[in-house]
Amino acid sequence: MAPALLWFRRNLRLCDNAALLAAAEVGNPIIAVYVVDELDTGGASRWWLHHSLLSLDKDLHRLGGSLLLRSGRPETVLGEVASHTGADSLFYARRLEPGARRQEQQVERLLGSQLRIEAFEDGNLNPPTGPMTKSQTPFRVFTPYWRAASALPEPPRPLPVPDALRFAKHDLESRQLGELGLLPTAPDWAGGLRDTWTPGEEGALRRLDDIGSAARHYADERDRPDRDTTSRLSPHLHFGEVSARQVWHALNDAAADPASSVGAAALSRQLYWRDFSAYLLFHYPTLPDKPLRSEFEYFPWSEDSEGLLAWQRGRTGYPIVDAGMRQLWATGWMHNRVRMIVASFLVKDLLLPWQRGADWFLDTLVDADLANNSASWQWVAGCGTDAAPYFRIFNPVLQGKKFDPDGRYVRRWVPELAAMPLKHIHDPWTAPSEIQASCGVVVGENYPAPIVDHGAARMDALAGYQMVRSAMSADSAA
Repeated sequence: MAPALLWFRRNLRLCDNAALLAAAEVGNPIIAVYVVDELDTGGASRWWLHHSLLSLDKDLHRLGGSLLLRSGRPETVLGEVASHTGADSLFYARRLEPGARRQEQQVERLLGSQLRIEAFEDGNLNPPTGPMTKSQTPFRVFTPYWRAASALPEPPRPLPVPDALRFAKHDLESRQLGELGLLPTAPDWAGGLRDTWTPGEEGALRRLDDIGSAARHYADERDRPDRDTTSRLSPHLHFGEVSARQVWHALNDAAADPASSVGAAALSRQLYWRDFSAYLLFHYPTLPDKPLRSEFEYFPWSEDSEGLLAWQRGRTGYPIVDAGMRQLWATGWMHNRVRMIVASFLVKDLLLPWQRGADWFLDTLVDADLANNSASWQWVAGCGTDAAPYFRIFNPVLQGKKFDPDGRYVRRWVPELAAMPLKHIHDPWTAPSEIQASCGVVVGENYPAPIVDHGAARMDALAGYQMVRSAMSADSAA
């Protein structure tokens, strides 16, 4: 019997895997393949991918199979594997990024006459083609999208690993995982990632098992970066180590507990924001590069390379911003409230293009999802759909005081300020010199002074927004 190729992509799991289930149902022996390609970018993501592939290969070995690793163009690699093994079918899960969709078109165009190809929408709760507005156009605001999507029939219950999986015997040699260059070379910057995360399906399921506990606290404490009250499932969802259906049903089950119901609903809404981001990218493939509100093409962005570097390194002089950027660098992750704060600072205090921040996040986040990242940066920048108004500008001092009221988050990630009194922890430059000296920190020496005055920067940002409005008015009148 001819083998079936199972092309793993962003579905690096065995449970509730539509492509795997379909291949098993056909009954042909399976050859599991992963192709490292040009889309596997971002230092933190590549680190995660290495360990996720290692975990998947071990899981396949326990079932009597293995993962065939290759690198290159998927249509070329899959064609070569099919020709060598005599495979007559290909099963895979679709991705929504523009580059991934082009890959799929190439695979189907070049291999469609050689293989029976079955592709599955397996990454989200709902396919990206719907729901649509009454006029059959894409929703451009989240809340009506969420209402329409959440009114659809509930996602099907997740399915377990098939009882009977047959794997094909072949003489193809897999690339060694260590040869694929996914891990950092010297210097090894991934120590914090290793200490923080357990990539792979097993780690994802452990997180999922704890989602009821996260739901009990999420509604009240979701904006507190000093407390571990979020699910931390985002990288596992991004790599498909757990399905959105699994998470939805786990939250639905958790909602039966009155203590968890409100938090479970709030977490479930985040799944729909994730779907909405993918939906936007599908319908507006320029989302990662161009503002959805075209008037922002006129915005007078700065090109402050020193400011960008200070932001990336967590050396802006604003403690809540610096804490977030250092957490990101150390762990590959940042609390969502702090993501909004640091993004607002880059765009509206430094007047740097949102694309610069989005690029940095794609390189440093372990959950660097192109759709979610792009939609979220455009939301903060005020140039996307359902966007926060541009004139809504976060004050980093007030945000720190409100969401890190005890200063614990700042003290953890900005240890220079560990001894600073709470009164000054979020604006240490206001501390008298004798207090700074007694705390072992001198602003401007061993902790930076603010690289920009927030009040003045706010006025500059508003002036830039006014230029956008004036330019649009002039275009309309012309």
